[in-house]
Amino acid sequence: MPGRGHASAPPLKTDAGLKYCPVTHYSRLSKIVIDVPEDVHEPELAFWQGALGLALTQYGQFPEYHGADLHGHDLGLLVQLLGGGLPRMHVDIHTDDLAAEVARLEALGAKRQFKAHASWWVMSDPAGLLFCVVPDEPGTLNDQNAQRWD
Repeated sequence: MPGRGHASAPPLKTDAGLKYCPVTHYSRLSKIVIDVPEDVHEPELAFWQGALGLALTQYGQFPEYHGADLHGHDLGLLVQLLGGGLPRMHVDIHTDDLAAEVARLEALGAKRQFKAHASWWVMSDPAGLLFCVVPDEPGTLNDQNAQRWD
């Protein structure tokens, strides 16, 4: 697929002026996440199931999520039940090395916001838009389905 394969990271510096030293790892855009408060959660689920023709299955480990893989894509859709706040959307980046990917993204201008579920980072891009960096199962990311960063 175009855009996949090896990419050499340009010399970058973190906000603190420290030089970012790339660590070989993989990452990919994995999920589009629709975040909705409880009062519109059920109608939102029904809408996206109808719009995509897919059943969005509740996740056992994280029951606030309903999701499915999109046909013909290495991409999934999640509808997330929020505890509060306004509806919004964000993306999830999956990686085989959380620390290396977070450092790479920080060197590009992202900022850590908070750790979620004790295993992934909610970050913001330079415009302030939120996204998540999520560790993937070991061995699932490779040259065929993710970007390799050297």
